[in-house]
Amino acid sequence: MTTLTVGEKKAYFARVQRDNYAASLRLEGFTVKPRDASCSLPTKAELLNRYRQEKV
Repeated sequence: MTTLTVGEKKAYFARVQRDNYAASLRLEGFTVKPRDASCSLPTKAELLNRYRQEKV
């Protein structure tokens, strides 16, 4: 039996979590595309700066 590294385990659980989240969105009626999972989300600081600029 092969042993897995910590990095491989983390990658596996991240993939499973992403797949489960996409499945739950589909169950709720949202349309989910595979490319949605690969795009990165903005950081909290970027979001705060964006909305502070729009407010002024």
